[in-house]
Amino acid sequence: MGFEFADRLKKLPPYLFVEIDKAKRKARAEDRDIIDLGIGDPDESTPKEVVEALYKAARDSKNHHYPLDQGNQGSSIFRERIARWYKERFQVSLDPEKEILPLLGSKEGISHMPFAFINPGDISLIPDPCYPPYKSGTIMAGGVQHLMPLIEENNFLPDLNKIDKAVLEKAKIIYINYPNNPTSAICEKGFFEDVVIFAKKYNLIVASDAAYSEIAFEGYSPSSFLKVEGGKDQGVEFHSLSKTCNMTGWRIGFVCGNEKIIAGIAKVKSNIDSGVFNAIQMAGIAALDIADKHLERMNKVYQERRDALVDGLNKLGWVIKKPKATFYVWAKLPKKHKSSIEFAGLVLDKADIVITPGIGFGASGEGYVRFALTVSKARIQEAVERLRKIL
Repeated sequence: MGFEFADRLKKLPPYLFVEIDKAKRKARAEDRDIIDLGIGDPDESTPKEVVEALYKAARDSKNHHYPLDQGNQGSSIFRERIARWYKERFQVSLDPEKEILPLLGSKEGISHMPFAFINPGDISLIPDPCYPPYKSGTIMAGGVQHLMPLIEENNFLPDLNKIDKAVLEKAKIIYINYPNNPTSAICEKGFFEDVVIFAKKYNLIVASDAAYSEIAFEGYSPSSFLKVEGGKDQGVEFHSLSKTCNMTGWRIGFVCGNEKIIAGIAKVKSNIDSGVFNAIQMAGIAALDIADKHLERMNKVYQERRDALVDGLNKLGWVIKKPKATFYVWAKLPKKHKSSIEFAGLVLDKADIVITPGIGFGASGEGYVRFALTVSKARIQEAVERLRKIL
């Protein structure tokens, strides 16, 4: 029959990681030994304390119903634990009743947020390159993207002063993401302060994606946008337990901050889903309880992998600085290569290594590739050796 997709779907580009996964599955079907440095999916197991908390909660029949505690706001116990974690980690005070909302992973909240605040024709200010749901959420809500290039010369920070005033008159949301995916860039407190001033001037909602705030090295400790003066007045911050506690498949995260923005996201969610399974929220409490101990070990693992990859690539002629946060390495293409898609294809075809082409994150990502540190140090060393043979 002649069914057609809605126009909003036609506007969406192919989702980057789905396309990568297709190429990866094809290669594995050919019995090739693939080293996957593509998608940022932690390779180590979820901590046993978290699994045990899920098991215990799942056995309690009280958790077998819709998690409609407090009007789809999520478990009050989980929200109180998030508030305590935020206070301990960032010295930010949050009202568990009004300023915290559990999510089916931060991706879900980020994607749904534009439905609460973007009308057709309204503009979202989106970093480029970026995590794709900033764009897709805006498109699905009928909004318009205005891209803010992240370039190395500006430390991969957006230049807010270069945004046209006509754009700002129609803008409703500005997305920021530090530590950054895909560039692994970090920002100082002054950048967050500048964003608050900018957002107040142009009446913008700030959506701060802090999914990688807990993966950092050599004493660096990322801060929170909500910690700066006026931060909570202007925006919200998204967190995920996916990266923090190796829980990508569990789909649990949360958004915190401005009461009215939280209420808007909650209203969208209440009309689309029925919240996070209570047993998983109980597991989320356990994850926050053991996060410090778990991260101390995992960050040492990621740092060793980072060093093995960056040192190895630099010996092959690359010039890459070691990132201070995230489990990604953002690398310029070798000089004779221009297309990130072609280079990623070459590396897969000739070395059986999956990496992510920078163009997949946006036009400003062209000329770069992203390596994920989500395989063992030994496999990373093997990947470097494979690259040496083809380059």
